[in-house]
Amino acid sequence: MLSRTTPSRRTFLAAGAGATLALGLAAPARAQGRSPFGRYGSPSARLTERTLYVHPGGLGDHTTVQAAVNAVSGAGYTLVVAPGTYRETVAVGVDRTEMTWIGASGDPRDVVVVYDNANGTPKPGGGTYGTTGSATTTVQADGFTARSITFANDFLRADHPEITGTQAVAVKVQGDRSAFVECRFLGHQDTLYADSIALGTFARQYYRDCHVEGDVDFVFGRATAVFERCHFRALSRTDLATAPYGFVFAPSTALANPRGYLVTHGRVSSAAPDAYYKLARPWVPGSDTTARPMLTVRDTRLAAGIDAVAPYTNMADAYPWQSQRFAEYRNTGPGAVISVPENRPQLSPGEAESATREAYLGDWTPWKGC
Repeated sequence: MLSRTTPSRRTFLAAGAGATLALGLAAPARAQGRSPFGRYGSPSARLTERTLYVHPGGLGDHTTVQAAVNAVSGAGYTLVVAPGTYRETVAVGVDRTEMTWIGASGDPRDVVVVYDNANGTPKPGGGTYGTTGSATTTVQADGFTARSITFANDFLRADHPEITGTQAVAVKVQGDRSAFVECRFLGHQDTLYADSIALGTFARQYYRDCHVEGDVDFVFGRATAVFERCHFRALSRTDLATAPYGFVFAPSTALANPRGYLVTHGRVSSAAPDAYYKLARPWVPGSDTTARPMLTVRDTRLAAGIDAVAPYTNMADAYPWQSQRFAEYRNTGPGAVISVPENRPQLSPGEAESATREAYLGDWTPWKGC
């Protein structure tokens, strides 16, 4: 949860582009008379025949993102999304490949796709959504790219004390070659689900210059994912009196996958007291008890909110973190201080040569188009 002196996430999102207090950012200036689609054309001046325009007030081809996705037939479509808050769930199926979403203003604070389902939220007709079903946005198609968009789940524990399953996913990404550039991912528990479509499928994902925030396991899953120059923000909480408040990463990498999560040239900050967050814990799900979670954090600044003495912990004692593939290299900041070496496994310089975006993503080079 946010602190009592900070507006709730729902207040922040409902207020639209100008309500940026949750991140301490100033609202961008607006040019009068500009097209809501900026430099990306319009329905009357379409960039290509496979460009669709989304505007909440009816100035585009569609008023919701899901309606635009549903209108797509085939590969290679682009959705240009005008500024606004789109309160809806969105699913991009496996057949809508090579799709691109662009936030028209170029500022991710302006385009927000948000909903508030949680794991334990009752479904119409019975049952609950579960963690996967809680996702505001689900991307299963290969070749998906998003630029300058906020993906959010604004479920709040304080609003629903009757719900015990508080996992609430902002986006679940399962497709191979999925790229997110200058995007934001806002939530609390299980914000960003970087996963794959099936256990035996190794999905490659790339996140650059993104902002991710939450509290419990807020980046998790079994994808091969590179996070380059990203900011991970661990939130404060008022419902817990003692540490730990939560965990930043919870990878569930399959044993056969030689590459899990790579965090490089980023930063981890925290609104919580010093040492109240663990950097990671391994997730070995019941659906894959042979998983061997992998996380490498390198050349990244770790704030004092990270427990430098014991940055890793177990999710289940049957799968101790020491048996997983966790490592660090050349990190800085108070949360990176090595006071107990056995608690901070480090790569050697030689090992670090293979902990790169090129090694993780192979023949796919999404950074060249950034």
